[in-house]
Amino acid sequence: VTTVSGNEFLLQSDIDFLILDWFHAIKNAIDRLSKERSCTSKNLEFKLRRSSSIELLNSLDTESKEPKPEHRKSLIFRLNYSASDTNDRNRVKSRLKKFISRRPSLKTLQEKGLIKDQIFGSHLHLVCEHEKSTVPQFVQLCIKAVERRGLDVDGIYRVSGNLATIQKLRFVVNQEEKLNLDDSQWEDIHVVTGALKMFFRELPEPLFPYCFFEQFVEAIKIQDHTTRIKSIRSLVKKLPRPNYDTMKMLFEHLKKIAAKESVNLMSTQSLGIVFGPTLLRPEKETGNMAVHMLYQNQIVELMLSEYSKIFGSEED
Repeated sequence: VTTVSGNEFLLQSDIDFLILDWFHAIKNAIDRLSKERSCTSKNLEFKLRRSSSIELLNSLDTESKEPKPEHRKSLIFRLNYSASDTNDRNRVKSRLKKFISRRPSLKTLQEKGLIKDQIFGSHLHLVCEHEKSTVPQFVQLCIKAVERRGLDVDGIYRVSGNLATIQKLRFVVNQEEKLNLDDSQWEDIHVVTGALKMFFRELPEPLFPYCFFEQFVEAIKIQDHTTRIKSIRSLVKKLPRPNYDTMKMLFEHLKKIAAKESVNLMSTQSLGIVFGPTLLRPEKETGNMAVHMLYQNQIVELMLSEYSKIFGSEED
């Protein structure tokens, strides 16, 4: 639920879940009653097979002479329900279709100011345009927080934080303008690192754009080390400005993590395993996912170990 000016609004995805829950509840009720009718007919069939003709006639005669009120009501209800079954289903479908077609789009709600622009799940360039920067503020805040109190933490970025707390932080980032990561509720630094990784995972297009994926993979395959670095550097320089600046800040930060390997036990190889699939992935997964993962890890590892040559100036 999004709260704006004291009013509450359901997010579009939440409305979808409510509609589906409602529809499934109605469908389950219909299926349950259908099963009851089926069970009743099966019981009668079983009774016909197992009972002798005299017992059956006596039983039917007794039931006809002494009908129970609840049985009459149940039979009347089922007959009425069976007759209106198809009409009810069609009516529900029709109303759902009308509701969905009239529902305002997420873009319309955002334009009217009813829903705030999201940080998680938005394209990197849109977040940067909204904030008038080339590196998202949330990324900057996370990096600063980790460098203040997480460089020496064992397994930093490898150890997972509490998922419920990470989701809470995600909600706060999406709904509030200001964020204080020094607040006691974000005391666990693994929550901060978990949220930062989630931000990059939920980008509709990864930090390494899809159109560059195969080019980076081909570059990492080059045997000559110097040529490989030059090729990676050339590709990095071609990235859009928000991607390049965000990548440079992130890798500079991860290089500081790796420099404390003796304390936090996070080498460039470990960081490559953690961030490779998060930052770099193909647009369409193919059968050679394991091979792609190996290249993803190697690309991040190389860019960390050769950071100054890849992100430095031409004279360096």
